[in-house]
Amino acid sequence: MLIVRCKTCNRELLSTPKLQCCGCPNMTTVVGEKITAVDLGKVLLINSEKTIKNNAILTSDDLQYQEDRRKRKVRKLNFEER
Repeated sequence: MLIVRCKTCNRELLSTPKLQCCGCPNMTTVVGEKITAVDLGKVLLINSEKTIKNNAILTSDDLQYQEDRRKRKVRKLNFEER
């Protein structure tokens, strides 16, 4: 069972197979184990059966490589047509 609170309207929603929605402009919606909202930063997870593990899969070297790779520029190639 999952309990979620919308910080915008302070309404608590329980997880059920049916759609649960708070109705405020943030539109926090709970269906089963899925949570959606316009801004998930305004949603507070109160109670959940599953624990969320935040294990870092990538090492710091891998993250640095990905960051450097993201900053690379695309080279444009000029082809000569005959």
